[in-house]
Amino acid sequence: MSFEQYGSVLAAIALLGVPCGGCARTAGENRKLTIAAAADLTYAMDDIAREFRRARPDVELPTSYGSSGNFYSQIRNGAPFDVYLSADVAYPRKLIEEKIGVRDSLFVYGVGRIVVWVPAASKLDPAAALRDATLKRLAIANPQHAPYGRAAEAALRSLGVYDGIKDKLVLGEDISQTFGFVRSGAAGAGIVALSLALAPSSRAEGRYWEIPLDAYPRIEQGGLLLKDSADSRAFRAFLVSAGGRGILKRYGFYMPEDR
Repeated sequence: MSFEQYGSVLAAIALLGVPCGGCARTAGENRKLTIAAAADLTYAMDDIAREFRRARPDVELPTSYGSSGNFYSQIRNGAPFDVYLSADVAYPRKLIEEKIGVRDSLFVYGVGRIVVWVPAASKLDPAAALRDATLKRLAIANPQHAPYGRAAEAALRSLGVYDGIKDKLVLGEDISQTFGFVRSGAAGAGIVALSLALAPSSRAEGRYWEIPLDAYPRIEQGGLLLKDSADSRAFRAFLVSAGGRGILKRYGFYMPEDR
């Protein structure tokens, strides 16, 4: 049986409510699946966790958010996560090469996009903000370890505005902190993940302009199971199912086959 078939069987078993062999626990005892997730998944994961737990209500999903590069380093040093969801599939691929994680579990769960976001009260036009002389600070994620930061820097160069704006850059530790800089007023605009701009609260708080996809390298996002279990495989199966992908699409991730 292939991994995809195995994942589908697990998902079907979970949805049918059939007990999973090897999953027995003391009555009332919840299991935990610890997840290291790229910060662009902050809002999408709320919906993902809610839907996953409809089928497996006894599985808790404590999730840590941060930069994919920092998580990569932590996992290499033994951080006790069960699942790694990276904003750059290259990081989980490196872990596989280093014989860390479950070899047959690597998967791509979506492709991210970036936008220029400004607060609702701002006089800046997000489509023109990068060339607006009144913009004093532009927030981007740190390109050293955040895939969205590398994409932002590449877009600035591709659009021909990097030299004029590089001294205005404010670097966030990850894309969530970057977004926070703009929401708090520490920066007048920011290049952030579309997934953050599409969150209900963000729609009410600001406006955005989507940067053309051909202005930056493709942000292919990938996951890896770090510990092999029925729960971790069921979670992976859900993410790549129609239900999981439907949630991700609502938050601006398109699927690899869509392009």
